Amino acid sequence: MTDHLLDQPHHDGSALHVPAGTPALGDVVPVTVRVPRESGVDRVWVRSVRDGEPRLVEARDDGGTAAERCLTADVVVHNPVTPYRFLLDGPGGYRWLDGRGVHDREVPDAGSFRLTTHAPAPSWLGDGLVYQIFPDRFARSAAAADRPVPDWAVPAAWDDEPAGAGPLAGTQYYGGDLDGVVEHLDHLVALGVGTVYLTPVFPGRSNHRYDASTFAAVDPLLGGDEAYARFTAAAHARGLRVMGDITTNHTGEDHEWFRRALADPTSPEHGMYVWAESGPGNPDVATAPDGQGYASWLGFGSLPKLDWTAPETWHRMVTGPDAPIGRYLREPFGLDGWRVDVANMTGRWEDTDRTHAVARELRAAVGRERLDGALIAEHFHDATTDLLAGGWHANMNYTGFTRPAWSWLAEHGSPVAAHGLPVAGARRPGGAMVAAMRDFDAAVPWSVTAAQWNMLGSHDTPRLRTVVGSDALAEVATTLLFTYPGNPVVFAGDEVGATGDNGEHARTTMAWDQGARGGGPRWDASTLERYRRLSALRRGSAALRDGGMRWAVVDDDAVVFLRESPAERVLVVLARAPWSGAVLPGWLLGGDAEPERLYGAVGLAVGPEGIEVSGDGPAVGVFRLA
Repeated sequence: MTDHLLDQPHHDGSALHVPAGTPALGDVVPVTVRVPRESGVDRVWVRSVRDGEPRLVEARDDGGTAAERCLTADVVVHNPVTPYRFLLDGPGGYRWLDGRGVHDREVPDAGSFRLTTHAPAPSWLGDGLVYQIFPDRFARSAAAADRPVPDWAVPAAWDDEPAGAGPLAGTQYYGGDLDGVVEHLDHLVALGVGTVYLTPVFPGRSNHRYDASTFAAVDPLLGGDEAYARFTAAAHARGLRVMGDITTNHTGEDHEWFRRALADPTSPEHGMYVWAESGPGNPDVATAPDGQGYASWLGFGSLPKLDWTAPETWHRMVTGPDAPIGRYLREPFGLDGWRVDVANMTGRWEDTDRTHAVARELRAAVGRERLDGALIAEHFHDATTDLLAGGWHANMNYTGFTRPAWSWLAEHGSPVAAHGLPVAGARRPGGAMVAAMRDFDAAVPWSVTAAQWNMLGSHDTPRLRTVVGSDALAEVATTLLFTYPGNPVVFAGDEVGATGDNGEHARTTMAWDQGARGGGPRWDASTLERYRRLSALRRGSAALRDGGMRWAVVDDDAVVFLRESPAERVLVVLARAPWSGAVLPGWLLGGDAEPERLYGAVGLAVGPEGIEVSGDGPAVGVFRLA
């Protein structure tokens, strides 16, 4: 049997430990730590950091149970982000408790818990899953057949396999449009979607449209402004929220602003872009036909970089009356927020860094149009510093969720499991996955962790089913997605078992004809039912939506954790292979109640030693304990 971790003190930022709400500067916030009586801890202090100096306050007894003491101490919120951790004293010497766990050594503040005065993401982001749609590949309305194929595009039949590399990856054109999305909104409602996120709808010279030629209008190939308005109205009528997608780091080289910038060095538009000399020290500089050097996204000359030190950039993008950030939040479109592409690079170039200023101003602009508007960053790497600045509400959580989950469930040596790296994937033990997740979760306030966009794949990655290689492991991954803190994000097609080797190859079309017949090679009805069940499970559970996170067992081949709210305790068991099983303490049941199975087939029994978790695997189990 694998040992459990429930004999260790525990704290997280959820309502069981920290009062709900956003503190203001000067507020005194009581924070509570739960200390198992068998842990040997005698006294507890909270160590907070105020103006860079640590302060210690002893915690007071604050109730508890026969199994756990609750101790509470007050933290003064003197700075916009206030770190704190707990000093534990007992036999064997003092230890520290922070977001990464309990340590019998000195630890840096990077893993400390955090209180913040920055308002959290709007609560509606947690109402149902977030569903990502790549417009060219989702659905075609009848009107799509009458639209002329653009000169950059190579027409494809709806059932053609997407190109995974080469010029065709960006030019293969299937003709999906916005009215096609409207025709299938009932599929989203049945899936339990709360928010629809569409990748860009502005015209460009690619099927992905991240190379916008204007922000002033919606691509006519998608149906234009009128179709976008019809789509958002139809989504809102069904109770769905809608997130747009915008590039703040760059435009397309065909953008009207960039064309004017190239044509006239004295124009206001010229000042909106970063101009630089090409050379070995500037690999991301491209050269225009007239010889002008300009910064671009990763050296792709089709994506010239905006200069956020220029007032004109702010005016055109954010503050002007027709600036896209505000315009599409207003009627007739009424977007509920933005996902910001390449947020990590926006405003950064050499010795200039305006990223945090841009993020804060974008949040302010969204707030002026919609008090409950959302702002989500795309950041493939370590976004923790950016998420502390009061700009982005949350991030697309590749590093804190996607990559760790892949590393635990993918086959060793898989060419798709190390996406973005020039090496094969490595299958890691459960402890490595948990350590990575705790590292990234601990680096941001709980209000951010609870709002993160957790994904098992997106339009920029291989498909989940290809990464893990089997339906059984796909179920383990999907159960993790719907039970982990944060907002589950599903890329259209994952719910019916789509496959794909990389981001471009993964941009498959939806096989609606097979769905209408009850299934087929590209529409797995059993996978769809799994997603619907797990989505409904999350919506119906206060603990899964809003509860804290407590790791209970971490084994090479299995992990067990608790999600706990003031009203509910849910136990989640995930196993990638057979393992030794575990016995959890009986006090988790809170009385004589039997565990209630909510999902999955993992064996669970109440015995004289406690709650016995079987070593089934690959398998999952979700149980309500109290």
